[in-house]
Amino acid sequence: MKIARIALLFFFGSVLSGLSQTVNSLTAIEVVSGAQKTAAALLKEKGLVLVFHDPSCPFASLYENRIKALQSKFEGQGIGFALVNPHRSSSESDLKELRTYCTENGLNLPYLVDDQQLWTTYFKASKIPEALLLLPTSGGVEVVYKGAIDNNAQLETAVTARYLEQAIFQVLRGENPAVGQVRAVGCTIRSY
Repeated sequence: MKIARIALLFFFGSVLSGLSQTVNSLTAIEVVSGAQKTAAALLKEKGLVLVFHDPSCPFASLYENRIKALQSKFEGQGIGFALVNPHRSSSESDLKELRTYCTENGLNLPYLVDDQQLWTTYFKASKIPEALLLLPTSGGVEVVYKGAIDNNAQLETAVTARYLEQAIFQVLRGENPAVGQVRAVGCTIRSY
């Protein structure tokens, strides 16, 4: 009986803490500027693409050129882009290493360090890379697409389905994405 009460208290505590967390209260350090960023500040008028990323994951490296191409194609149309790293800390050595990585690999987009995995938990991200397309709403944001960027992680020239790109096109036309979720393939996000 005592164990059941403890389990019930834990359950209600976790539900209440989850409800108190909103997307507008999520903050993370952006590695290039060193400034705290919020999801609301990154959100453009039409939406925001978040991609969970870590240079140590080979799948993330395979997708970097595709992410840059999507950013180049859609950023001028009101869609923001940011990378979120759930594995690094906000220590100066990690920030410096990531800053160098961004510069050397031409990643000219906000790169956030989710050192407490608040973003990861809030968006229930489980893979690197995993993409989310967020739309602004009166209460914050709505996730309209979550998952794989496309259907071939290893060979860009063999891609036959561009899930994220198609979702962005549909949003820009004022439509809901026909596919709202596709299982992401890549490295598993380690939780701490």
